[in-house]
Amino acid sequence: MKLYLHGHEYKYAVEQMLLTLFPEERPEYPEGAPKGDGMETRLSRGAEYTTATCTLRFEGAVGRGRAAASNDSIIDGPAGESTCQGLIKTAIYRAYLSSGKAPLPWGSLCGVRPGKVLRQVLSAEPDEERALRRFQADYGVSPRRAELCLDAARQTLITEAALDERDVCLYVGIPFCPTRCSYCSFVSQSVEKSMKLIEPFLQALFQELRATAEQVRELGLRVISVYMGGGTPTTLDPGQLDRLCSLLEEEFDLSAMREYTVEAGRPDTITTDKLRVLKAHGVDRVSVNPQTMSDGVLAAIGRKHSAKDVLTALEKVRTVGGFAVNMDLIAGLPSDTVEGFRDTVDKVLSLAPENITIHTLSLKKGSRIMLEGSVIPTAAEVGAMLDYGGEKLRRAQYRPYYLYRQKFMSGGFENVGWTKTGYENIYNICIMEELCSIIALGGGGSTKLIRHDGGRNIRLMAPKYPLEYINQIQETCADKEKIAEFYKS
Repeated sequence: MKLYLHGHEYKYAVEQMLLTLFPEERPEYPEGAPKGDGMETRLSRGAEYTTATCTLRFEGAVGRGRAAASNDSIIDGPAGESTCQGLIKTAIYRAYLSSGKAPLPWGSLCGVRPGKVLRQVLSAEPDEERALRRFQADYGVSPRRAELCLDAARQTLITEAALDERDVCLYVGIPFCPTRCSYCSFVSQSVEKSMKLIEPFLQALFQELRATAEQVRELGLRVISVYMGGGTPTTLDPGQLDRLCSLLEEEFDLSAMREYTVEAGRPDTITTDKLRVLKAHGVDRVSVNPQTMSDGVLAAIGRKHSAKDVLTALEKVRTVGGFAVNMDLIAGLPSDTVEGFRDTVDKVLSLAPENITIHTLSLKKGSRIMLEGSVIPTAAEVGAMLDYGGEKLRRAQYRPYYLYRQKFMSGGFENVGWTKTGYENIYNICIMEELCSIIALGGGGSTKLIRHDGGRNIRLMAPKYPLEYINQIQETCADKEKIAEFYKS
């Protein structure tokens, strides 16, 4: 689509909206006056107000939108830039609606963290009811999504109030899985093809772990949460898990740790011996992730286990004992139906895990689903799946405690973590709402250092793939010195 920008250079904001509203279109920036189909945006500052306008012409329809804010509310710096970009996004969305298009569940919000936007509204308007109405009116968010967002924002504020400025979360990434699921675009290697890389990877990880622990000790940072993800960490055998957990205990002071999570995830990797190792090291939260309880859908996404295997894995977890359990589901998987997803929700609820996370399928370019052109449920069907799940979970006394969005999500929906009272995962809240620094280890590990004084956050990325990570471990360890530079600046 042809894009015309006047009075601003917020290309990223305009392209975000283009991707959200017209995912099949790609940005073009022609020279000269607007001609034919396209999107024309303008930002102008008057005596009292800054105004964004948009004219959208597409497939014979014309739409116009406008959004404004008082100049007094637009402060200098990143916050003011964000306000102006928000005005442009809102003007574009209103033009989209004016052209005859149907409303989207999240309106003009196209970022990962809608909860941050709502918390900003709440800081200006503490009355929840009025804040919620303003949130819906300003951004076009549907009532159902606004209520989800408010539930998550409440828990975020509680978690934030309990944090100290030196609190950090530790992430350990194990980028191996038994097989690669068709929807997956994460950095993970199938052990069918890369078993020989696991031991060299662990040796490199141990080097990074020691280098990182040195920085954490010298800075006096306090680890409050450890989250081992991937991939599938329980791809490692019991001895490898024991060595990794032992070194974490030796190198990091974990005396302030409030939770210790391991994504066991794939039922076909969960054994009693591995669970006993994890329990012995203080792990108190694990995932048993079916994604679906339909054997047909499991086969369609490349899983090598059955729904019965999920039940067997969960039985092992409950027998060993001492673990809060999360179970992930995905709405919109290939060959799934609304009726099939409802059946999955009902079966998982009958198992009474402490947490249930309902994801919306994200159509990532690197996934086999996209490469093979798999047939997936429509946006309307995905919406029906999510609505059913939310209603059933609320009736079963689960409540939303964190949510986030991704690019290319079916129907433009969201991922929501639901919890029984008292089982909120601190790490999930902290990483999604940027409440504290996340210090990451492992292949593709993304360290994000959070500044609370209005300055810019810093991200440090480790090499993505196991062999690349192994070969570049010295550079990755040296990069950890930037943690000290950040905290001392």
